[in-house]
Amino acid sequence: MVKARYVIGLGLVLAAGAGAWAWRDRPLVVQVAQAQLGAASEQVYATGYVEAQQPVSVSSRITAPVAKVLVEEGDRVKRGQALVLLSDDEQHGLLDQARAQQRSAEVVERRNLALFRDGWVTAAARDNATTAADAARAASATARARLDQLVVRANSDGIVTKRDVYPGDLATPTKVLFQLGDPARIRITATVDERDITRVRAGQKALMSSDALPGAIPAHVSEVTPGGDPTVRAFRVRLMPDSAAPLPMGLTLEVNIITSERKAAVLVPVAALAGDGRHVWVVAQGRAASRAITKGADGASKVEITSGLRSGETVILNPPADLAQGQRLRAANP
Repeated sequence: MVKARYVIGLGLVLAAGAGAWAWRDRPLVVQVAQAQLGAASEQVYATGYVEAQQPVSVSSRITAPVAKVLVEEGDRVKRGQALVLLSDDEQHGLLDQARAQQRSAEVVERRNLALFRDGWVTAAARDNATTAADAARAASATARARLDQLVVRANSDGIVTKRDVYPGDLATPTKVLFQLGDPARIRITATVDERDITRVRAGQKALMSSDALPGAIPAHVSEVTPGGDPTVRAFRVRLMPDSAAPLPMGLTLEVNIITSERKAAVLVPVAALAGDGRHVWVVAQGRAASRAITKGADGASKVEITSGLRSGETVILNPPADLAQGQRLRAANP
């Protein structure tokens, strides 16, 4: 009986050991997906605004109060057209004074020329009279020119895109009164971070979007300004729309500049990346295998793998932190 008890006890131990081994080696249920070929692109994000291709600022050449504004935003103007009349009462008085002095000096000049011909005055007296008359004529011309400067005129053809002047304002040479431009000839000026500017070149494609407009607007980079702004650590990039989209000047746009593009890239869901972002777990013959990978372009739902993985291989999604090399697996999703 004692011997029988030992045999029974050994059988129980063996059975328990086999059960524990079977428990440890049972397959781990995981979510999986296949690496697939697809299009991938690397992009530089920026924000921009719509402006005229040749924006023109209009300012006064002298300091004077604004008497009258002759145009409104949206008006089409011609080069030389009067836009603003500045207060000219004082200048009219100065012009009248200069003209009176000119008439007086010319009378003296004519008298001295006649007297010199008859021999009654010297050449020096004649010359002094002529010089004084010339100075008076120059002063009168200067007064007329300054009076003309009290009319602010358009310095190019275009449409008034912005007005920043009203009667009673003080116009100065440093204050912009109007912005002129042609809405039919626009460009987008975008601000690109200095960390990304080396990836941006003229000719690259771009996609622009705005909450005010439906869909994406195709464009291309036309110019990268050679000098950046060290204060904001950014560069200006000019873009041209590829279609005649109705883009009002001043509209803010989100811009994605496509710096590289691949049509047959290996793509996996973002959830396939391990915690360090440099590994994925694959299912190889029903067991887990860790793979070192190199990432390419990042997307919202998928990421490009440039090395370490082939299209068609099965990757584990959201791999557990304690997943072990060679661990048996069973896919939860077919």
